[in-house]
Amino acid sequence: MRVLLAPDSFGTSLTAVQAAEALAGGWRAGAPHDEVDACPMADGGPGFVATLQAALGGAVDAVTVTAPLGDRAPAAVLHVGGTAYVESAHALGLDLVPPGRRDPTRTTSAGAGELVAAALAGGARRVVVGLGGSATNDAGAGLLAALADAFLGPRAVAAAGAVLRAGGGGLGALRADDLRWLPALRDALRGVDLVAAVDVDVPLLGLQGASAGFAPQKGATPEQAQDLERALGTFAHAAAAALGPGDARPGLLGGAGADAGGGREARAHRWTSLPGAGAAGGTGFAVALLGGRLLPGASLVADAVDLPTRIAVHDVVVTGEGRTDWQSLHGKVVAEVAARALPLAVPTVVVAGEVLVGRRELSAAGVAAAYAVADGPDQVAAALADPAGTLAARTARVARTWSPA
Repeated sequence: MRVLLAPDSFGTSLTAVQAAEALAGGWRAGAPHDEVDACPMADGGPGFVATLQAALGGAVDAVTVTAPLGDRAPAAVLHVGGTAYVESAHALGLDLVPPGRRDPTRTTSAGAGELVAAALAGGARRVVVGLGGSATNDAGAGLLAALADAFLGPRAVAAAGAVLRAGGGGLGALRADDLRWLPALRDALRGVDLVAAVDVDVPLLGLQGASAGFAPQKGATPEQAQDLERALGTFAHAAAAALGPGDARPGLLGGAGADAGGGREARAHRWTSLPGAGAAGGTGFAVALLGGRLLPGASLVADAVDLPTRIAVHDVVVTGEGRTDWQSLHGKVVAEVAARALPLAVPTVVVAGEVLVGRRELSAAGVAAAYAVADGPDQVAAALADPAGTLAARTARVARTWSPA
């Protein structure tokens, strides 16, 4: 049997390449007669740039940017022709913040703005920003401040700059007048094709938005998550008022410009409700404010690696991630792989650290079967202690189930 391995990264435990290697070793141990091929994937989160470089080639510029707590972090800009690809996780990644210091009311997305500025300084006219895996929850306020510093000068944002860079917790204090420079920033970037490759298709606000859906896993208490929801809502309305009924570029997810008609409330709702606006702690929302397009990152990567062609010559495709849960069905690699395999009548098998979605939901997404490496707290601890070994062992058992004798 011919087997294609197309996993995402397993959180901070394994990169997509390492996960593919563990899956391959396990499958060969369980079914040594099978042909195994690897195609590591990404969805806009960790591994986005590395996966695209492997598929597209290009040149990498090394840069240093602001990390979530204000220190410095190494990052990369991938140039392929006139397009630059950057990965927000290099600057905003959850792994850049020690567990004991995680507090999304204080973490900043400024480093993502510095990455975009570095890409443009390198000559790119199209910038694709992978969004996902962040420690931030500031609706991209830090990104906006960093880009304003780069293109309008540090005096443009005045005193508001300190608030914008201080995390999501203080954004509720900002008013439209504090953001009066936003139209000038959008105009400065008008000649740039700015694209956000988002890892999830969730909105900025609401029960599945940035704060309610993701802030807890970044260290927020339930009370902090509620405070962040209110702060981001206030910030979004202030930004809509500052931009006014201008002429934002059309093409946001194929729709008309976000400013096309309606009052401030309607404009704010259009931006906050965009699928992907909540990605990377709401950084997708900031990209949309600047006239950028929000696209599914997993789909973009699938096209870059020509995933359908690779699936078509295999009998089964195996994908995986650290945790398969409700987020997996909202733009993650697992859902994208299944969607690409289903029309080709190739079954999709998931091997994940944990599986927290029912069989019915997985079947509706096109997944034939899902297997967890860890089913309980003790097994989770063992998996974290030896992620590659436990993943390979589980995959060997899966291979014996799926491969013909």
